[in-house]
Amino acid sequence: MNLAIGRNNWARALLVLFLPLYLAGCGVNDIPTKDEQVKAAWGDVQNQYQRRADLVPNLVATVQGYAQQEKTVLVDVVKARASATQVKVDASTITNPEEFQKYQAAQNQLSGVLGRLLAITENYPDLKSNQNFLALQSQLEGTENRIAIARRDYNEAVRQYNTTLRTFPTVIWAKTIYSGQKEAQPFTAAASAQSAPKVSFPSQQP
Repeated sequence: MNLAIGRNNWARALLVLFLPLYLAGCGVNDIPTKDEQVKAAWGDVQNQYQRRADLVPNLVATVQGYAQQEKTVLVDVVKARASATQVKVDASTITNPEEFQKYQAAQNQLSGVLGRLLAITENYPDLKSNQNFLALQSQLEGTENRIAIARRDYNEAVRQYNTTLRTFPTVIWAKTIYSGQKEAQPFTAAASAQSAPKVSFPSQQP
């Protein structure tokens, strides 16, 4: 009798010891790990878009000093920035298709009008040679590049996370332990926003 009890206790001890290892080997931790990676990448995307928004007021003020007649474009930029910064987002936005699309559309709109603004500066040589404007151009170009990289990294994190929710063996945990987890939304291509606003610098005279 005592021998049987001892064996049962050993069996329970071994189960407690090896069950976590077994579950880990079956990917039980993959879903929360990938989820955290998506959230981290999403935070980086938001930071880069905010960095761009912070550059807009100075850019508009500088252009306005040389090209007041371009009032329509300047007003459009200001409105687009306001729309982009007024969209409220948080971690839950990632899994909310409607809210995510609203955020993406607002950022795409700002990308489009910034492209128009930089295009018209080609008509103003004095503006193009202004040192403050050149510095803002450089910062904007760098920020647009960082946005592109952040979006790419975010989409890759989303792809990996969504895959864990669909494929074996992690789909088992997605339908049981993590049944409340939803697929994350990726950024999609937009004709007006896939390339950063073109930034050109005046050629240096010898």
